[in-house]
Amino acid sequence: MVSATFAALETLARGLAIELGPLRVNVIRPGYTDSEMWSFLDDAAREQLRERVRAAMPVRRMGTVEDIGHAAVFLMTNPQVTGSVLDITGGETLVDGL
Repeated sequence: MVSATFAALETLARGLAIELGPLRVNVIRPGYTDSEMWSFLDDAAREQLRERVRAAMPVRRMGTVEDIGHAAVFLMTNPQVTGSVLDITGGETLVDGL
């Protein structure tokens, strides 16, 4: 289901970039992000999640909201980028097991 959703977003971004040009349309695809989204977990469970992600991902850490913000700034300041999906996943999409 998740793969189909991401494929649909990529197709939508490309189609809108063509239709709405010269407006630029891009998608940020975040991976595991250490944020308040995980606040429902107690401290031990949250740390266990962090450790699982660290062990499995090439960059060995969860992303941060700042990482997502940097991606947004990049997309807003580069006028040649349109119709793209920018993976901010720390390599999550390269490995199995998460």
